[in-house]
Amino acid sequence: MRLIESLKKKKFVLFNIFFTLYIGINLIGGERGLISYFDKKSIHKDLVKKEKNLKIKLEELEHKISLVKNNDIDYLDMLYREKFRYGTKEEIIIKLR
Repeated sequence: MRLIESLKKKKFVLFNIFFTLYIGINLIGGERGLISYFDKKSIHKDLVKKEKNLKIKLEELEHKISLVKNNDIDYLDMLYREKFRYGTKEEIIIKLR
């Protein structure tokens, strides 16, 4: 009985303790906590790297498309020889990739 009576008298203190624990736990481990923040930060860095790589690939493809549109003879000849594996009897073809 003494325990129940003392708990009734100290409701405010107990409420503050539990409320502080609740806030602390959610601050560290909740959906919007510190752990989640660092996870999202690393995901963001990875996405930024992927975006840079995709931009570089896009620029390369745009350059190749412009060469085809402008009928660049050297580039078209290179594509023709690479795709169809075409060459004359006197040529030696060395693929570098």
